[in-house]
Amino acid sequence: MLLIELVRFIFLIFQLLILARILMSWLNPDPNNALVSVVHQLTEPILAPIRRLLPPSGMFDFSPLVAMIGSIVLEALVIQLIITLLR
Repeated sequence: MLLIELVRFIFLIFQLLILARILMSWLNPDPNNALVSVVHQLTEPILAPIRRLLPPSGMFDFSPLVAMIGSIVLEALVIQLIITLLR
């Protein structure tokens, strides 16, 4: 079950990065900060395609919410697949 724990850990890291991205959008930190830059670089490849698919919603960006929900669903599917394959 080490594989399942690894998958959970990877998804947790991704979800924490998305949460950090949400919080940073509210706080508006210095974009030249190294941590801000790393979070942006790690999350933007996922958020940009989602943003293009979503209809315009004014000043609200729902792509992090969609990414978070998608990652939760994908995590459950991957874990279920691993459990099924290991039987």
